[in-house]
Parts: sequence; C-alpha cells; structure tokens
Amino acid sequence: MSVDPDKTDIPPRPELLDFHGVSMTHYFTDNWENVQNFQARPDDILIATFPKAGTTWVSYILDLLHFGQISPERQTSIPIYERVPFLEMMLPSVYIGVDLANNLPTSPRLIKTHLQVQLVPKSFWEQNCKVVYVARNAKDNMVSYFHFERMTQVQPEPGDWSSYLQRFMKGKMAFGPWYDHVNGWWKKKQAYSNLHYMFYEDMVEDTGREIDKLCSFLGLSPSVEEKKQITGGVQFDNMKKNDMTNYSTIPLMDFKISPFMRKGKVGDWKNHFTVAQNEEFDEDYKKKMKDPSLQFRTVI
Repeated sequence: MSVDPDKTDIPPRPELLDFHGVSMTHYFTDNWENVQNFQARPDDILIATFPKAGTTWVSYILDLLHFGQISPERQTSIPIYERVPFLEMMLPSVYIGVDLANNLPTSPRLIKTHLQVQLVPKSFWEQNCKVVYVARNAKDNMVSYFHFERMTQVQPEPGDWSSYLQRFMKGKMAFGPWYDHVNGWWKKKQAYSNLHYMFYEDMVEDTGREIDKLCSFLGLSPSVEEKKQITGGVQFDNMKKNDMTNYSTIPLMDFKISPFMRKGKVGDWKNHFTVAQNEEFDEDYKKKMKDPSLQFRTVI
C-alpha cells in the first residue's frame, strides 16, 4: 500500500466540515472508525503537530535516530510519508494511513497525526506511548499553511492572504484553531509525562541541542559521529533536496505553485503581514492565548 504517482485523477478540493466541534475535511474523517479503533503498541511513538509546524522535520529526525544505522537503505528507497504514516489520512486506493501504520515492519512504529489532543485514538494513552509534539509560532505557522494550501489539492481553496488571515484567526482550518491545538497539547503535557513538547524555533536555533533533548526523552544514546551525521542530514536545505523527504513524489501537490518545503525560517511572517494585520492579529492573539506558561518566539 503506497502512493501511486501514476494516479492522475486529481479529486476536487474538499470543503471544510464541522466534526466533533473541529473543522476538518473528509480526507481526515472518512476512515474515522478505523482511526479511533487503531491499536497502538507500547513502543509506538506518536508525532503530533498542527499542520506545517515541523512534522516532517521531526519525523525524519526520529527515523534517523532509530533506523539510520540499522537500515540505511530505507533512507534512499522509502519516502518519509510511508516510513511515518499519517494516521488519519484517507485517499482511497492511494494512501490509507491506518493501513500503512498497521503494516509497518519497524519497531518502534513512528506514526504522525495532526489531530487535536481530544481526538487522538485512546489506545495511545492506554499503552502509555511516547508522544513528541512540535509547536510553531502562530504567524509563521499560518504563512506556511497558506502556501501549503495553495499548492495541494487535499486542502480547501485558501483564497487571498487577507481572507486567509481572518480564517486562521477564526480557526476555520483543517484540524481547527491553532490556539486550541497548541494549548490542548500543552495541557496534556502537564498530565501525561510521556509527552515531549518541542518548539520549532528552538530547533531552528540549535538543532543539535534539540536532538539531544529528544534522545534523552527517548532513551537513545547515538555516537557523536552518528549525531553529527543526523544533524547535518536534517538541515532544511538538505531535506528540501532529498526526494525521500521533500514530498516531490506525491501527485496531489503542485510544486510549480510552491514547494512543500518552502523556507523553514523563523520570522518569514514579516514578509506577509501588513502593519495593520499584525496589530489586529496581536490583539486577537492576546485574547486567545491565556496560559502564560506557553510562550512562543516570532523571531530568534
């Protein structure tokens, strides 16, 4: 079961629907019963993020940490979206995340989700699985999501930048409001000790340091040489050139509009927000981000 690049029948863009109080599209809800009944194993590692917050980056780091030495051929022959299946994604006859996850030959299984914390299959908590959550500041996250929606058929039509900004503030995005997402997972971290909460900005600032923290959370101790190799391999420009990590093998994305991996920078929002938009956004942000213990950096 894998993505078939010869499938040329590109489906129409989906509409947003309200699903258990969260905006979703049918691509993430069509297989809901199987998603909810997914049987996690104690050594599974769940990678959770709001879309476009560093999911592929952390997926690749974890894959290299666990399997880079054991099976180097994986790195050149299996795209990252098959090595780390997207659990709730359902594109019939093209990509069924649950099936891919169930058929993973690896141990641990690395699985990714964009679900809000309350929608995650219960078995992950029952099995006390390790969870790695990555959060990215709202402004850069929105810019990245905007460009992603422009280039992929499996997301709703993004419209222009100013209407997109309004939509983001209202939380009318697939997977719901960014605010609920980052806050919900942050609260979960307080109650669930097997959750490692990371910040995209920290990873950009010092990838090696953040890999060290991940290793200590996962109980891994790679050699200095191995760590150096991984830190180099996961630099943004290297991943952008790597066909196994840059999503160039998926037919539902138009790279002529925008690459899947665009800039990977902190602060690119300044090239998009007008002064007025920035002020409006900051006002709205203050109302919605009530927890003073969760702080983001919009520049580094």
